[in-house]
Amino acid sequence: MSDTRNAIDRFFQISQRGSTVSREVRGGLATFFTMAYIVVLNPIIIANGTDVQKQVIGDGTTPNVALVAAGTAFVAGVLTILMGVVGRVPFAMAAGLGLNAFVTFNIATVMTWEEAMGLVFLEGVIIAVLVLTGLRTAVFHAIPAQLKTAISVGIGLFIALIGFVDAGFVRRVPAGPPLEMGIGGSLTSWPIFVFVVGLLVTAVMVARKVKGAILIGIVGTTVLAIVVELITKSGQFSAKNPGGWQLNVPAVPEQIFGFHNPLTLFAEFDPFGAFSRISVLLAVLFVFTLLITDFFDTMGTIVGVGRQAGLVQEDGTLPRTREILLVDSIGAAAGGAGSVSSNTTYIESAAGVGEGARTGLASVVTGLLFLVAIFFAPLVTVVPYEAAAPALVVVGFLMMTSIRDIDWDDFEIAIPAFLTVVIMPFTYSISNGIGAGFISYVLIKAVRGKAREIHPLLWGVTILFVLYFAIGPIRALFGV
Repeated sequence: MSDTRNAIDRFFQISQRGSTVSREVRGGLATFFTMAYIVVLNPIIIANGTDVQKQVIGDGTTPNVALVAAGTAFVAGVLTILMGVVGRVPFAMAAGLGLNAFVTFNIATVMTWEEAMGLVFLEGVIIAVLVLTGLRTAVFHAIPAQLKTAISVGIGLFIALIGFVDAGFVRRVPAGPPLEMGIGGSLTSWPIFVFVVGLLVTAVMVARKVKGAILIGIVGTTVLAIVVELITKSGQFSAKNPGGWQLNVPAVPEQIFGFHNPLTLFAEFDPFGAFSRISVLLAVLFVFTLLITDFFDTMGTIVGVGRQAGLVQEDGTLPRTREILLVDSIGAAAGGAGSVSSNTTYIESAAGVGEGARTGLASVVTGLLFLVAIFFAPLVTVVPYEAAAPALVVVGFLMMTSIRDIDWDDFEIAIPAFLTVVIMPFTYSISNGIGAGFISYVLIKAVRGKAREIHPLLWGVTILFVLYFAIGPIRALFGV
């Protein structure tokens, strides 16, 4: 037994990275519970959408939420385990939010589901080729260290905002200011009360350096949510019930076991059909948009979470960067092949890092839990947004602390860093923040006569981001 334990320690470098097996397990659990919502949310987005033929994914006639949930959990589980074993980092993967909505509401509306998922598959293959040729890793290394720090800080703000919005603590307003606190500016609902209690208790435990603080916070807040719902009957959030729970209504599940075969979805993609249904230019623009978003969302995530885990070296690089990026690229292709949309590295992995995870063993734990979720989906739906969101807010704070490493007196880096940090949460997009930072950095350097200080690859990436931001006008110009 000790030999096995030592072999695991050596393989994952657990002791070398200052961690322990128990800490890795806790971290894996924390990451799973903060992102388990994707097993519920991805099917809501994907399985309820219709393609150009007004068909839904799966059997083609009625929404197949359960099957897509099983597929979401299966692909996420396999890829997260692969990330742990190959990348050996505490990064978890699952269907990318934003990307799944883009596939559902932009791509699938002009082609069949099989063709839309085929484009996702192609995008993943292209990114994998970029990794194997060394280009994706080279771009990663070309980014100035302080811009990487800004990416980490921006993700911290972004992940905190996600927590606040998911819990209903921050909401959109039809008229007046864009956002407000709670309902009409007041914290007048029981689910928000649960979130606030969970946030305060988790923050206190983190401040007191309680082992397992984030995981304890998630589990404890979930129990509180179940009790509160039993008493208050707050119900599901809707326009008529703004004080309801945002996604899952917490309750002791009536059913624990349920199984749908996710492998049946792997026959649901057509890599080249889109090119005969729509113009080649429009198909290329779709793939380009997916590629840019996937490429830089992942880059931002691994920098931010990697820095929080202490894995980023002095030169701003991570160990096994090529392997990490390759697994992430496979995730995009696997998500398309499995008809659950592109899979990408999740910023919620920071919850496990905040719990102490430093190695790929945590990812293996998270991945195994996703595979278990295929059979126990009802248990996964017990954790409401309001119970998982406090962990995201606290982790956002932890990631924000690296802001002190940016030289705010040097405007050549400070302005791009500022734009990177604020545009991520304000536009709800990691890629937008990275693009704004790159473009402003290159522009300021060039205008000040320091163009030679800019890495050639950074010039190329900046041009791609200019095209990315101009996709709307380009489509209008060419009528696609």
